[in-house]
Amino acid sequence: MNEPSVTLRRLLLWLLLFGLAGVTTELILLGHYDGTRMLVPFLAIAVAAVGATTRLARPSPRSVRWLRASMVPMMAAGATGAYLHYLGGVEFQADMDPTLSRWQLFWKVIHMQAPPMLAPGVLVQFALLGLVSTYRDPLTVVSRADSAKGVRP
Repeated sequence: MNEPSVTLRRLLLWLLLFGLAGVTTELILLGHYDGTRMLVPFLAIAVAAVGATTRLARPSPRSVRWLRASMVPMMAAGATGAYLHYLGGVEFQADMDPTLSRWQLFWKVIHMQAPPMLAPGVLVQFALLGLVSTYRDPLTVVSRADSAKGVRP
């Protein structure tokens, strides 16, 4: 097995775990737990952390598939969070100034500090990092000879 690629893959997974811990800490410090919707990122982060930890602790084709699958809730939570932050910002800005045009409203919302519309995008970025760590993973690559025999990783 190519040692530099194994090392790089592990570093990417550790970077993912470190980033997830940082986002979790930030969400806790911001009090992002005042309702069911606000707990969704915590659940997505937990699933992703289990996927990354499993891949690090028990490298196997199954752990690679689990890691890939665990990135899906992260992407969904990030996209949904950005949308919900946008809706919250629209509601707030429309109450503050009902005379705003759609473009002005959009512009104000994307520049708001609370709720930060693009902040949930960090979950999408971390999900992509997790997926990149599985790119051409040797545990999932089947040689042509094995493929001809019907062997699956």
